[in-house]
Amino acid sequence: MSKTNAARRLDQLGIAYEMRDYAVDPDDLSAESVAAKIGLRPEQTFKTLVARGNPHGICFAVIPANSELDLKALAAATGNKKIDLVPLKEVQPLTGYIRGGVTALAAKKDYPVFVEESIHSVEVIAVSAGVRGTQLLLSPADYVKATGATVAKVGKV
Repeated sequence: MSKTNAARRLDQLGIAYEMRDYAVDPDDLSAESVAAKIGLRPEQTFKTLVARGNPHGICFAVIPANSELDLKALAAATGNKKIDLVPLKEVQPLTGYIRGGVTALAAKKDYPVFVEESIHSVEVIAVSAGVRGTQLLLSPADYVKATGATVAKVGKV
């Protein structure tokens, strides 16, 4: 397994992590199925979503696999009047990553990151390594440090 830009970013920051590969099913890119394939619970496997707010623009929302994004809570956390997920066709041009491989680590631009507060209820989390088929496992505190994330209530089960 080769190093991804996201893994190299963690190396630069001196953050310990484990890379875990899994078989990709193009018909099921759900975070829940990724969690099962890498042997972690859904609440430990975080998906990275891309949203656009008015007036503050693009941000990442990082929530557990078993939850959905609470747009009202994200708008409040980001100081936006309104916020929506960006259309799938805009995700790669904005982040440099394809669906199923989006990560806030080493994205094309350093957009603000908002991570679900439940991140601190687990000891290890998994996030995409920036490609489909590989997850990075690391401590929640190290993820927050690496991304500069704001921890807030942004997901709902």
